Amino acid sequence: MQPVNAPKANDPEAELVEAIAGFDKDPLGFVLFAFDWGQGELAGHEGPLDWQREILIEISNGLSPDRALRLAVASGHGIGKSALVSWIILWAMSTCVDTIGVVTANTGDQLKQKTWVQLSKWHRLAINSHWFAVTSKAIFSVDPEHEKTWRIDAVTWNETRTEAFAGLHNEGKRIVLLYDEASGIPDVIWDVSTGALTDKNTEIIWPAFGNPTRNIGRFRECFAGGRFHHRWSNRQIDSRNVSITNKAEIAEWIEDYGEDSDFVRVRVRGIFPRAGTSQFISSDLVNAASDPNRDVDVSLYDALVMGVDVARFGDDKTVFRFRRGRDGRSIKPLKFRGLDTMQVAARVAEAFAIYKPDAIFIDNGGFGAGVVDRCNYLHLPVLGIDFGSSPDREIQGRESGVWYYNKRAEMWGAMREWLVGGAIDNDEELKADLPAVEYGYSLKGSRDCIVLEKKEHMKARGLSSPDDGDALALTFAHPVGATDQRDKYGPRAGMGHQYEYDPLK
Repeated sequence: MQPVNAPKANDPEAELVEAIAGFDKDPLGFVLFAFDWGQGELAGHEGPLDWQREILIEISNGLSPDRALRLAVASGHGIGKSALVSWIILWAMSTCVDTIGVVTANTGDQLKQKTWVQLSKWHRLAINSHWFAVTSKAIFSVDPEHEKTWRIDAVTWNETRTEAFAGLHNEGKRIVLLYDEASGIPDVIWDVSTGALTDKNTEIIWPAFGNPTRNIGRFRECFAGGRFHHRWSNRQIDSRNVSITNKAEIAEWIEDYGEDSDFVRVRVRGIFPRAGTSQFISSDLVNAASDPNRDVDVSLYDALVMGVDVARFGDDKTVFRFRRGRDGRSIKPLKFRGLDTMQVAARVAEAFAIYKPDAIFIDNGGFGAGVVDRCNYLHLPVLGIDFGSSPDREIQGRESGVWYYNKRAEMWGAMREWLVGGAIDNDEELKADLPAVEYGYSLKGSRDCIVLEKKEHMKARGLSSPDDGDALALTFAHPVGATDQRDKYGPRAGMGHQYEYDPLK
């Protein structure tokens, strides 16, 4: 259980090898020993948090060469999950020669930008960091003879290529199979990974961590009520009970969404949502709408509507999007960065002069209010839209049973319905924005209403502000009456006739 080619006794390195080898069944002891707590980058940190200690002790108590240790942890945000993941990896490799393993996550970006970045940090801080090398895709022994046999790889899952998970065997030694943001990992990867549990006389450690974003799937089934819960040791961590979390931000979430909303259940309480999924617009719906072969009928009497989402943060962008009936692709979007309110208003005036939209809806929050004021001064057909205001189309709720918490949710709801038959341009930013926004439910009066995740909350979980998505959604702010477009696009061939058109010609 100690590094190959260990130095002789009476040598500092030999003493380090011996000390770390003694933690082969004690991950908490390793973490306390391996890092210089209270000093340098760890000043003010005395060691693992209470919940992290409990998990490390649970791993220690559950280690066995005869039975795989399966541990599922569902949690809210900001609790120190990535640090714990890093410690488990470093302990497992440091205390058992030729440990092998695989780490995966819900997305490649999560794995690369979150999980592996944290591992690189804690590897650098470890007292035995010189034993291993970390690249963008693996951590492995620096001993050339063991580079391929003493390693843990970062693997982005692929439902059609599961070999990395199916071929994970290391009989007589140690295997680590670690899932980060496990709720988003498809069932087929879980099923294939089970094949790694068959090695005899092998320590197999399978932790699965994540926000409980979906109430279906294998991660959900690791917990009470799931068909595999008896196979897993499981815990659910409330962010409010962890000392390092931002309590003020959590209080805002609870105030905005409600204590029992799905947003708070998932992002704070660490419990699964009541809704089937927290993704408001499906990727399949977006892909179908962006198919360049989708045909849409557009009438010369359909109003042209322009939506303007004004940048609120330094790395955000101001986006103009246009829609005529079911056509949201013919007029390309306009995108700007670093403009002040007067400059944005000037760009709105320029777009109006070129495209002659019948209505312009502008996000009235933040800097948008100044843009609205300036555009009104210029006598442009502009209306400011307050995302947090009450929805207008209550008749829609009475007819469909779908109720929205505020104006933004209502606009996105109308856009979601439109996407079934509408067409959008094949813009990667728009296609990323639309399925990224999550939702929950919150009581408003006696109704359970849909409420969307806020932009700042998306940023808190590492996503970009959905500027393109909000700009397109703004074109659904209010119904805009049909107009006669003969003066703009030439004579009509007949009353009610449908035309294919290019407004740029």
